[in-house]
Amino acid sequence: MKSLSFDDGSTLPMLGLGTWNAPPGDVGAAVHAALRLGYRHIDCAAIYGNEAEIGEALSAAIREGVVTREQLWITSKLWNNAHAPADVQPALERTLADLQLDHLDLYLIHWPVAFRPGVLMPETAADLIPLEELPIASTWAAMEAAVEQGLCRHIGVSNFGRATLESLLAQARIRPATNQVELHPYLQQNELLAFCQALGIPLTGYAPLGSAGRPAFIRPAGEPVLLEDPTINAIAQQRGITPAQVLLRWALQRGTAVIPKSVSPGRLCENLMAAEGDLAAEDMEAIAGLERGHRYIDGSIWVKEGGPYTLENLWA
Repeated sequence: MKSLSFDDGSTLPMLGLGTWNAPPGDVGAAVHAALRLGYRHIDCAAIYGNEAEIGEALSAAIREGVVTREQLWITSKLWNNAHAPADVQPALERTLADLQLDHLDLYLIHWPVAFRPGVLMPETAADLIPLEELPIASTWAAMEAAVEQGLCRHIGVSNFGRATLESLLAQARIRPATNQVELHPYLQQNELLAFCQALGIPLTGYAPLGSAGRPAFIRPAGEPVLLEDPTINAIAQQRGITPAQVLLRWALQRGTAVIPKSVSPGRLCENLMAAEGDLAAEDMEAIAGLERGHRYIDGSIWVKEGGPYTLENLWA
């Protein structure tokens, strides 16, 4: 398995299992099956609502000798309603209790967007807190404190554009270990990738297969279906692999980690096997031509009339 290395000697397996939108009752079995297949990187988040079930699966796998805690890389994320410095550690401790762990390998700020305490999803502008009122830097300082207390080994960000990341870097004592963003051939993020690579901040790509299974309220009709792209399918046929494996190999060859989601043992195995080979240079060149700036997760759900967030300031 390809991996990313950090200054403390730890390594992040570049192909992991995403758990967003994994159904209750299925996600635990999927995590357990993934660990048996050889996955060692599991990506979680409090807002996914399934960390307790994942925790049971992790605990069972460790208890059964499938894996040791030291072999695992477990990521979770701070939700938008817990950005106040006093709320960061309690949120992290709830995640640790649910996952049945004493520390995380990586804890991310899920979005550069802040909600009022107790709000899970905003309905109006009144549910949102401007970053001028609750700066990312103050949230980050509490994340840094969690590292110093041993509750997480690394901290990072998610859904940060270049401008937001630059602002944080100017004030951070601990540099973000990673930036997790939407990343696939229709949204290649070349400028952000180059910027982060120059700083030694690797990207992790979510929605690498086009996120076709996400909830209908954020899945507009008529959107492009990445797995049906003619170029991707032609490469898959020529190389004797699946379209999903083409997409995952493309991501890994660019030096980005990737976290596809599946609860199917067959697809879990298929996705893991994608890490065992490379695409040809001409394949990578053909895929480079597919860029269309298309976001499947565009952040518009945080844009409320009269509110502080716009797509322009979110992705600047």
